[in-house]
Amino acid sequence: MKENIIPHDYQISIEDRRKQNGHNSFLLWFTGLSGSGKSTIANVVEQKLHQNGIKTFTLDGDNIRKGINKDLTFAPKDRTENIRRIAEVANLMVDAGLVTLAAFVSPYKKDRENIRSIVKDINFVEIFVNTSIEECERRDVKGLYKKARAGEIKNMTGISAPYEAPENPDIEIKTENESVEAAAQRIVDYITPKLSKQQ
Repeated sequence: MKENIIPHDYQISIEDRRKQNGHNSFLLWFTGLSGSGKSTIANVVEQKLHQNGIKTFTLDGDNIRKGINKDLTFAPKDRTENIRRIAEVANLMVDAGLVTLAAFVSPYKKDRENIRSIVKDINFVEIFVNTSIEECERRDVKGLYKKARAGEIKNMTGISAPYEAPENPDIEIKTENESVEAAAQRIVDYITPKLSKQQ
């Protein structure tokens, strides 16, 4: 059936949308353990961008899993499919001219490389929220680590499933040494030239 799929060529381009918005569009991908602070930092970054007139949208793990990916488990194969679908949605949002923020554990390097290839390297900013497993367990904001230790959750990243840390992220945040505000501002400072640069 795939041979019957013929993409329609619309007249409004990504460049047109970016021009109308007055800024470039790209994907900010926040990766790190559960409880590392990804969503918290992404939220503050989005607020700062919004205050500066930048059009944004945030994709968050729990929200996506309640909707578009509610049919997926946390087994490795489904985790990969979860990230692939999110990358495709993020790519549509970048095409729509939005600075898109995505906060997902995304534990596998191969999956993050796949995101990069889907949205294109130039549109991908990898942000590693590097918080130790000990600190994430101490915070345990959602009570997931406690459940994982009790054997109630299988495939818990950092406990019973691996997390493959980025080797060369664009930005690394160590939340045990840096405040949310300082981290968010550092991200905004990093991407500000990218907002106006022609891509």
